[in-house]
Amino acid sequence: MSSSTPMMRQYLEIKSQHPDAILFFRLGDFYEMFMEDAVTASRVLGLTLTSRNKGAVEQVPLCGIPYHSSQGYIARLVDNGFKVAICEQVEDPREAKGIVKREVVQVVTPGLVVDSENLQPKENNFLLALAAGEQELYGLSCVDITTGAFRVTECRGLDELRSEIISLNPREILVSADGISESLSTQLQSVLAERLVNRLPEWVFEEDRARRLLHDFFAVSNLQGFGCEHLVVGVRAAGAVLHYLQQTRQGGLEHIRSLAPYACADYLILDAATRRNLELTATQGEGRKKGSLLGVMDRTLTAMGGRKLRHWINYPLNVAVQIRARLQAVGELREKSLLREDLRECLDGVYDLERLGARIAMAGAGAKDLAALRVSLGKVPGILALFSDLEAPLLCQLGQVIDPLEDVRDLIAEALVDDPPFVLREGGLIRDGFSAELDDLRLISREGKGWIVRLEQQERERTGIGSLKVRYNKVFGYYIEITRTHLARVPEDYQRKQTLVNAERFITPALKEYEDKVLGAEERIQALEYDLFQEVRQQVALQGRRLLATADALAELDVLLGLADLAHEADYVCPQIDESTMLHIEEGRHPVVERMNLGERFVPNDVLLDTTDNQLLIITGPNMAGKSTFMRQVALITLMAHLGSFVPARAARIGLVDRIFTRVGASDNLASGQSTFMVEMTETANILHNATPRSLIILDEIGRGTSTFDGVSIAWAVAEYLHEHASVAAKTLFATHYHELADLALTCKRVKNWNVAVREWNDQVIFLRKIVKGGASHSYGIQVARLAGIPPAVVERAKEVLRNLEAGEFSGEGQPALARGRAREQVPSPQLSLFDSAADELRRKLAEVDVSVLTPLEALNVLDRLKKMV
Repeated sequence: MSSSTPMMRQYLEIKSQHPDAILFFRLGDFYEMFMEDAVTASRVLGLTLTSRNKGAVEQVPLCGIPYHSSQGYIARLVDNGFKVAICEQVEDPREAKGIVKREVVQVVTPGLVVDSENLQPKENNFLLALAAGEQELYGLSCVDITTGAFRVTECRGLDELRSEIISLNPREILVSADGISESLSTQLQSVLAERLVNRLPEWVFEEDRARRLLHDFFAVSNLQGFGCEHLVVGVRAAGAVLHYLQQTRQGGLEHIRSLAPYACADYLILDAATRRNLELTATQGEGRKKGSLLGVMDRTLTAMGGRKLRHWINYPLNVAVQIRARLQAVGELREKSLLREDLRECLDGVYDLERLGARIAMAGAGAKDLAALRVSLGKVPGILALFSDLEAPLLCQLGQVIDPLEDVRDLIAEALVDDPPFVLREGGLIRDGFSAELDDLRLISREGKGWIVRLEQQERERTGIGSLKVRYNKVFGYYIEITRTHLARVPEDYQRKQTLVNAERFITPALKEYEDKVLGAEERIQALEYDLFQEVRQQVALQGRRLLATADALAELDVLLGLADLAHEADYVCPQIDESTMLHIEEGRHPVVERMNLGERFVPNDVLLDTTDNQLLIITGPNMAGKSTFMRQVALITLMAHLGSFVPARAARIGLVDRIFTRVGASDNLASGQSTFMVEMTETANILHNATPRSLIILDEIGRGTSTFDGVSIAWAVAEYLHEHASVAAKTLFATHYHELADLALTCKRVKNWNVAVREWNDQVIFLRKIVKGGASHSYGIQVARLAGIPPAVVERAKEVLRNLEAGEFSGEGQPALARGRAREQVPSPQLSLFDSAADELRRKLAEVDVSVLTPLEALNVLDRLKKMV
């Protein structure tokens, strides 16, 4: 450093304070990057890499970008996982003595992006901190700096923690360098891998320090007023978040006005597997919103409404009173179609007030942002006028919260022109009449420019040079330009200023005097307009609490209007919500699948689940028949009801559910050393340990990841456990291809058999998509394989092997004759009997039955059992 230039010494000193960030070093109209930062940035951004000290032994790599177009470059670096430190000139270069003073004013990371062009409008951009406590208690705190939302909670166990991280979907996570063990990091690898993880010193997460930091920031003596005094581990995480914000933002956090605690138990709990399997906010394959539940339900007109709906889907309610309040509001808005359309028309065009308010508070808002706020607030009186016709208590409450902020709207209207420019320092922002001093300067500027026009005409007449021109540029100021052919007519009082190839430029004492007056006025105008704009922005920022409250209420209104519009268009019904354990849906439909163009009519289905007679439904039937669709639609209808939405059905009675579990499909987790079957068993174990009689469980093909005998044994035992243990006894839909599980209904009184109806025609299977009572006898897997395009030779051979299995044919060694096409002498083998002792016992009992005293239906059932077991 000692041998460097003063500017490079300044750069190296600032860079040493931010070694893990790419430093954008302001030099005039450019941000410059040097050395390793330049090499990295040139590669990621596609910039030309040059060098400083050309010709010297040691050259310094260099690249740069114009400061006014930096946002796009910053976004690309952040998207690629880099931090960017913005180093600005913090003093006027004209007043600097020596090197201009520079400081890092902001560090941009994935969790701290504020530029609207690089944010998803209907998604929060969370920064999350994670603290580990004792006995698997974890503190979790998140902040969305673009809206001011600051939350804290505590999670019990890894599964709850993982689910919460997935729900919040943070872009950046803060952890302790010492407090998060390697084993925990490995267990969370699936949710940490896709996000920037910053390891902070352990002292950042100390409780005493965290509390002091939060107390000072919110100017309180304790956290009881926020309701989170008792969240010891959560407070540690919240303190780490605030520390990180203060270190990276260097101020501009006034819009964060509260710390909101919440408990996962306050909502219907959805674990990570359930969120993934039900495709709540994104599809499994492509991660797209389209094709998810959110994609169907989102009728919101504002970005803040879209974020609110996403939150409702991720956090469904589990309090009947709150759910009914939302349903009542949706119902009224659905019935009053004209009023609903008027409200939606008023909301359409309202800008993102949450993020506008945050940018204003962080002094990052431009004149365009304030103009957008004025336009949005101008729509609020019309919205409030329509509330006089609404009666639902929730809607009336929203009407009382919504503040038209007339003083803010009037201030902006009086201060700013209707269509202000993007650039703040070049004038044209402030309306005439707002500032007397500004009006005076503008008058001087306008008169001065008029004087220049008059001077040009006067000098043309005086000199007789018709081509004489009075012009201006930033280098030479105002001048008189005369072509060489007329130089002989130049008056003696003209002073030569510049010589060109074909002309000469001159100045006169009068022109110089007016130049100073006009240019001085324009410079003062630009400076004064910028100062006035900052004053207006600061006055608006002081009303941030009112603005955010109004934004939140308008967002909720937007969601309710969207749900009502969806219910009206899609013919949804209001579910009956109570505190029973019953789940009864008549003609239910899958909210996503029914809207897909699949070339066939969607077939509705009924379901009845309770904890007395219909606790566990064994659902059999072929692949592609609709088992998974049916089960998912039951789960989605239940979830939609809990978030306060009408549901796709003819009628629905839904008792409160505390959790929804799903175990669907095959997937592995190789990074954690878990095979497909291990993942399946891990998810199943989580269900068995945490389900309660108020839970809803969706199990699809338990035991398919291992051998047939192992798989059917596990599936049988899991079903029995769900039925027999009173602490579980959860409402369960259990889809399987193990037809043997139908026998559970013989010994478990709350188990019922259902199947997906099909018809066979000319060796083809026709799916009727209807769930009917009874168990299926075939899975029709070979027919489905043919539909999938399996070669005909394979299909025919599969039929032949199946006939051998069904006929009980064996090889000479007593094994099933799978490799033979010709029948052999049958040699009974006990290996084909799944439950030998039970089969023998059943045979003895059947032998004792007097068929003559049975009804025809009972006799048919007995004969059917004999056919299967003997």
